[in-house]
Amino acid sequence: MIQLDQVVKRYRTRAGRHTVLDGVSLSVSKGDKIGILGRNGAGKSTLIRLISGAELPTRGTIVRGMSVSWPLAFGGAFQGSLTGIDNVRFICRVYDSNFKDALPFVEDFCELGKFLKEPVKTYSSGMRARLAFAISMAIEFDCFLIDEVISVGDTRFHEKCRHELFDKRRDRSMIIVSHEARNIREHCSRACVLTDGQLREFADVDTAYAHYQAA
Repeated sequence: MIQLDQVVKRYRTRAGRHTVLDGVSLSVSKGDKIGILGRNGAGKSTLIRLISGAELPTRGTIVRGMSVSWPLAFGGAFQGSLTGIDNVRFICRVYDSNFKDALPFVEDFCELGKFLKEPVKTYSSGMRARLAFAISMAIEFDCFLIDEVISVGDTRFHEKCRHELFDKRRDRSMIIVSHEARNIREHCSRACVLTDGQLREFADVDTAYAHYQAA
């Protein structure tokens, strides 16, 4: 289970402290598919980064009783001076995963070819996203964090990503954050709305979306 208890996140700005999340609580059990709706700037990406461990809360607790992915297609953990292959090796070591098993999958899935032997700092944003998504699928997690729509590459590659994540890993927990309901309706059984730093949970996606539109 993943448990958020009264999580607060504040950032320093020139105008003073800005509160993005103000007492957010959430429980995620094994196999749960939870959608979080919120407008641009509501704090959805911040919430996902906190759950992943990429950032720490200002106050409150986050307990992770299952393995949690980084936000999918998020390449912020890459070391730019290392090659794609070396980044795969490094991330496998961090997550205690077998590099020799992961590399063939990453090579085949990301379709970067010879560029895997080049420094990641020379990659385009799309290439970095392909590599990050491929590594996310090569290392097995109990819960996948999805920030907005998975839109990596062209339509063919996009569908390849969707099949790998939503079909092959349908038994995993997922938290999907978005400002629109299509993907949440398609993949989630529970939904929340994030507004004014508060997270409100609803019994079903349609009720959550109706509240979201009316807010």
